[in-house]
Amino acid sequence: MTTTNITVINLRNFYSWYDNDEFVEVSEEVAAELFADKRYNKTHERTLRRHKVLSLDVSDGTEAEAVACNSGNPEAIFEKMERCCRLCQALNSLPEIQGRRIEARYLHGKSIKEIVRAEGVSESAIKASIERGLREMRKIFSRNFQNCVAKCQ
Repeated sequence: MTTTNITVINLRNFYSWYDNDEFVEVSEEVAAELFADKRYNKTHERTLRRHKVLSLDVSDGTEAEAVACNSGNPEAIFEKMERCCRLCQALNSLPEIQGRRIEARYLHGKSIKEIVRAEGVSESAIKASIERGLREMRKIFSRNFQNCVAKCQ
């Protein structure tokens, strides 16, 4: 018999339509997925804000992405959006600290020294964390590619 660890979460933290606190017990796997989804959504929102993406119909900014892309090829636009989605998913699969550091370095363009100052840790710790995170992201991309190839055969 296997036992699963139970985590108590507040649904109000995950769903905007909850006006009051609503605590429920869920397995650690479910809680981890909810937290990963929340991080993904925050990353997406920051990306939209950073690029000042505005949509006329207040959706997810897909129209603005299409306009921003210089290619008139719908397939190229879709592929670009798909790559961005895979990147966000890989980034959100990392531990929070690694994801934050990689995001700061590569998406926000901060230098290692800026990250060191912001976090108050050693430069070697930041570099090692980023390298480990990038290695893990490479593994995730490789697994996803292999899965895609297997499905196409």
